[in-house]
Amino acid sequence: MPVPWFLLSLALGRSPMVLSLEKLMGPQDTARCSPGLSCHLWDGDVLCLPGSIVSAPGPVLVPTRLQTELVLRCHQETDCDLCVRVAIHLAVHGHWEEPKDEDRSGRAADLELEEPRNAFLQAQVVLSFQAYPTARCVLLEVQVPAALVQPGQSVGSVVFDCFEAALGAEVRLWSYTQPRYQKELNLTQQLPALPWLSVSADGDDVHLVLDVSEEQHFGLSLYWNQVQGPTKPWWHSNLTGPRNITLNHTDLFPCLCIQVWPLEPDSVRTSLCPFKEDPRAHRNLWRAARLRLLSPQGWQLNAPCLLLAEATLCWQAPGGGPCLSLVPPLSRENVTVNKTLELPLLNAHPNLCVQVSNWEKLQLQECLWADSLGALKDDMLLLETRGPQDNRSLCALEPSGCTPLLSQASTRAARLGEQLLQDLQSGQCLQLWEDDLRALWACPMDKYVHQRWALVWLACLLLASALFLLFLVKKNQVKAVARGRATLLVYSAEDSGFERLVGALASALCQLPLRVAVDLWSRRELSAQGPLAWFHAQRRQALQEGGVVVLLFSPGAVALCHEWLQDGASASAPHGPHDAFAASLSCVLPDFLQGRAPGRYVGAYFEGLLHSEAVPALFRSVPVFSLPSQLPDFLRTLQGPGTLRPGRLGERAKRVSRALQPALDQLLQPPGDPGDPEDGTRVGT
Repeated sequence: MPVPWFLLSLALGRSPMVLSLEKLMGPQDTARCSPGLSCHLWDGDVLCLPGSIVSAPGPVLVPTRLQTELVLRCHQETDCDLCVRVAIHLAVHGHWEEPKDEDRSGRAADLELEEPRNAFLQAQVVLSFQAYPTARCVLLEVQVPAALVQPGQSVGSVVFDCFEAALGAEVRLWSYTQPRYQKELNLTQQLPALPWLSVSADGDDVHLVLDVSEEQHFGLSLYWNQVQGPTKPWWHSNLTGPRNITLNHTDLFPCLCIQVWPLEPDSVRTSLCPFKEDPRAHRNLWRAARLRLLSPQGWQLNAPCLLLAEATLCWQAPGGGPCLSLVPPLSRENVTVNKTLELPLLNAHPNLCVQVSNWEKLQLQECLWADSLGALKDDMLLLETRGPQDNRSLCALEPSGCTPLLSQASTRAARLGEQLLQDLQSGQCLQLWEDDLRALWACPMDKYVHQRWALVWLACLLLASALFLLFLVKKNQVKAVARGRATLLVYSAEDSGFERLVGALASALCQLPLRVAVDLWSRRELSAQGPLAWFHAQRRQALQEGGVVVLLFSPGAVALCHEWLQDGASASAPHGPHDAFAASLSCVLPDFLQGRAPGRYVGAYFEGLLHSEAVPALFRSVPVFSLPSQLPDFLRTLQGPGTLRPGRLGERAKRVSRALQPALDQLLQPPGDPGDPEDGTRVGT
């Protein structure tokens, strides 16, 4: 499409010697490839028939990106047309198919025959162009060496020169392969109008580029194109030569337009509104929009540009939460920007808010009367519905719906239904709106809120008291757990070897931790108080703290028990000044005879010193453990259930066993015998 040279000179500069576009001499179309590729342009145009998408048999070349550049096609030095150069970037799509195992041996012989066929990857690329009233399709053949084929990677590009187009035209480009392996690649571009003007983005900035000659004088105006009334100028200046003007992204609006014209008599002004579809411009427009109250029932939506929006009333309860839409009974209303709108209200209320939505998306919400009437109130909104014969019904508008006042629902309105009805009848409610069939009322809830808060405070005090008592109980329990369970060891002092064994057991139990009491460590108190009084005091303290008394049975202890069971009077005298076991039987036996022993007493004996059958039957009403083989169960009983994991309990049982074994081995060794022949120790020479 030829364009007169004087138009191009006006667009691109008065002097042909200062053109900023590359010149192509001659009418022929040409194609060239990037290094490594070979290409060929078919003569003449072809039919634009994309066809259906087919599966790629292996790696194929496909177009991935279209890039355009404006050039000049000149038939003579001063006879040039505007032309669109198109660069098609290509990449490899798909993978080589690996042969199956059974085919590999058969194909090995044909490998040399296939290498020439696989030396190049070839594709037929169609490039389609539309710019009213012109439509063209050209075919390009492209080859790439197999060595450059890497699936998913770019292999280069092919450049086509060129499609002629008119100034200001909208250009549409498509590219695909024959056969087609993917969706067509497309690009739409608006060519600049007079004089030369382009818009580009650079991060948050937008650049207006005017590429004219240095001697060109022109005017530039930025304005808001408003539907109602005249345009609203924003910025105007007379400029000379090429210019690059920067706008911040916050200055963009959908109706922001650019007008440029040569500073000549009767010049044509060209306007461009490039931000109509820009998402940033639409976001800025909603940020700049404001709702303004003009009168008790009048309001405006102020914005720089036209907005397609709807307005509704809603009820905003204090404390946050969604604003309750009042679409029924009030209807939606289309918003006209900067035009006064009237709300059908009898009285204003601070909880009444205006919502403005666009395509069902909420954009603005403002409680217009909050500034003049104060903060939000905790009022109940009632909807009155009037029926025939003066029948009427009342319900409360709540987030869950419209709740009838006299109902069994569990909402606040239903619980206070009778009181709200009395308030309405006594004139304590404010009427906000009405028509022939319905009305809206706002009823104060302050007095009910005060009563409710009094009950809440009382409940909180009771709850705090209960939590404090529970805290004290838990604190005592935690202290008890941290200190360890009280454990009283009672044994018969037969000889020094057995006392060392008992001492080793007591020391090991203290490491668990357990709070162990044994007469070995209290000989001074035992002498001062006497065995009976000392044992009685220790037993009472341990049982009061939830502890346990451990009876360590030995041959001497079993003999004392038999003496007590046969004749308590003859055995009442202690066998020694420090024999607490003999003294303890006067307190222990009544507990066993009266059934109070389970949970308070535990029995134990050492293997090799006593058999389980030797323990008197009376004492078998409580657990009796053989040590050290039953140490895990013994420790679990002493510390209480659930205090330790099985793994940790086993580790502690091993530590106690290692502490007991030397003393137990020494006690079991015969006098004067340096070793145990049964363990393989050699005796004598």
